[in-house]
Amino acid sequence: MALIYYVTQVQFEFGAIKLLKQECDRVGITRPLVVTDQGVKAAGVLQKALDALHATSPALPVAIFDETPSNPTEAAVRAAVAVYKANRCDGLIAVGGGSAIDCAKGVAIAATHEGPLTHYATIEGGSPRITDKVAPLIAVPTTSGTGSEVARGAIVIVDDHRKLGFHSWFLVPKTAICDPELTLGLPPKLTAATGMDAIAHCMETFMAPAFNPPADGIGLDGLARGWAHIARATQDGSDREARLNMMSASMQGAMAFQKGLGCVHSLSHSLGGVDPRLHHGTLNAMFLPAVIAFNAQAESIQKEHRLQRMAVAMGLSSASDLGLAIKDMNARLGLPAGLAEMGVTSAVFDQVIKGAMADHCHKTNPKIASEDDYRAMLAASL
Repeated sequence: MALIYYVTQVQFEFGAIKLLKQECDRVGITRPLVVTDQGVKAAGVLQKALDALHATSPALPVAIFDETPSNPTEAAVRAAVAVYKANRCDGLIAVGGGSAIDCAKGVAIAATHEGPLTHYATIEGGSPRITDKVAPLIAVPTTSGTGSEVARGAIVIVDDHRKLGFHSWFLVPKTAICDPELTLGLPPKLTAATGMDAIAHCMETFMAPAFNPPADGIGLDGLARGWAHIARATQDGSDREARLNMMSASMQGAMAFQKGLGCVHSLSHSLGGVDPRLHHGTLNAMFLPAVIAFNAQAESIQKEHRLQRMAVAMGLSSASDLGLAIKDMNARLGLPAGLAEMGVTSAVFDQVIKGAMADHCHKTNPKIASEDDYRAMLAASL
């Protein structure tokens, strides 16, 4: 049976941040904890959110947690929960990229559910343990990458250093405020890395074998938008049309997450847990060519001509051009040529493979990978 589920309210326009207080009122959040990071604060984006919350009377009493790390951790979630409880908060506002939004989702669980966070991880059978008691969340993305603002999942590095997924429809933010204006100052390298993250999401969800035609359509359109505009957004951060389309591509890729992802993400989740300094979007960009080549022989890929349909969306003449086109785009964007340039060596392969085999994305790839398959994909991506 196919479960097709779309529930998030999205405010999508330049200047949408001004609607933040209105959305808090609609959701019923009266004492929010804003979860963000130092980069967002330094860029002045946090202040824009605070101005929006204080623009109309009465102003909301706001607590702030601004110590989200680049890859959210269970320790950061605990620290934010302490702030949440100390200030008697009744809801969350995430202002930032996927790290801040995922950290806030971790807080939404941990502040309202008993026991360690790992108890609620997907691969630990935790999804059914996440209930409607979760704290309500409004997400304000400041990058165009993860799409976590419209997704039911979060990725957090837990205390034992595993990078785990947490999935529940109760974790979907009550509102996503998608304001492309907030991304205009994003640096080129971060624009490129997060943009390739969005493109990877659109591609992997489209390749996933689950039956969900609406998600396929959304993912394929998101791929076309992302591929056509990522170089423009990277080269000229003030290009409003490019920024709007990249934010849409990010949102669309995550709307299609319900189909599942695949080996790109099982590998990048695992390697990101082994070395948290590595950027998730950049890792996805490195793994895409090898995983596409691996997926090419999958029955569902061939039967539905999925690689050729992606090639058409990207303006390519043939499915055989996909891998090279992605490598060429990575080079144009100034991303690494492979994992070796990121400091990765074959010494970590065994550990990465072990994590990939256990990852929640492993079983939703169109072709189930063996340990040897993963080793070959890692070697090809080096």
